[in-house]
Amino acid sequence: MQAVEAKGFKIPIIGLGTWELRGRECARLVEQAIHLGYRHIDTAQMYANEAEVGEGVRKSGKRSEVMVTTKVAHTSMAPQDVERSVKESLRKLHIDEIDLLIIHWPNDRVPLAETLGAMAKMKQAGYVKQLGVSNFTVKLLDEAVKATDEPLVCNQIEYHPFLDQTKVVAATRSHSMAVVAYSPIARGSASGHAVLERVGRAHGKSAAQVSLRWLIQQGIVVIPRTSKRERLEENFAIFDFALSPAEMAEIAALSVTQKRIVNLAWSPEWD
Repeated sequence: MQAVEAKGFKIPIIGLGTWELRGRECARLVEQAIHLGYRHIDTAQMYANEAEVGEGVRKSGKRSEVMVTTKVAHTSMAPQDVERSVKESLRKLHIDEIDLLIIHWPNDRVPLAETLGAMAKMKQAGYVKQLGVSNFTVKLLDEAVKATDEPLVCNQIEYHPFLDQTKVVAATRSHSMAVVAYSPIARGSASGHAVLERVGRAHGKSAAQVSLRWLIQQGIVVIPRTSKRERLEENFAIFDFALSPAEMAEIAALSVTQKRIVNLAWSPEWD
């Protein structure tokens, strides 16, 4: 499995996103993904599926090989809530340590230094291996790095061929952090797109696979979500072809500044 390294921490370049997966289906998909070769599973407190994700990881028999990411909800940013949230996530996941703990969404009502300070304490106490952020703007990234002595290893953001994230990607990398792309196939919008379909035909691949390949060729980690085994296999089959520089540029030209899938009403400006 290819990985992106940030501050000595290796993040498998493809993972399974679990947003909207629930119950037995969620546990089954997580277990199947790991058997197929996935070594990166992404969940969050607000997804209400940590117990099922943990079950799937345990049933795979490969916990020691799998990086589990979970996220603290924006409503749990106060220090005492961070500690409660982390311990609750560990209990639900039924694991001894969270591999990567992320701030899910910023909360301007709680000082960022307080939230990150509480997360650092959880890391120092052995509950968490590494820390990261999600949905952080350029300005917030600068603030976060200054607010803690603990290394932040990633910024998880919406990123796909239709959304220009050039500024945030550059800012993330300027802090030696990895970029993790959620909704990397724009929640299915990649399929059927003329350019992506044409490029895919040239390689014997689907438009969704082209979208994922475009991201990982930039060194971006991707965490596509699916509820179907055949899609798990398709999303994972992106390491046996490469896009040409001309194809990479043509796909990049599809992007626009505000082509968002996820509503970022909390932040009127992304750059």
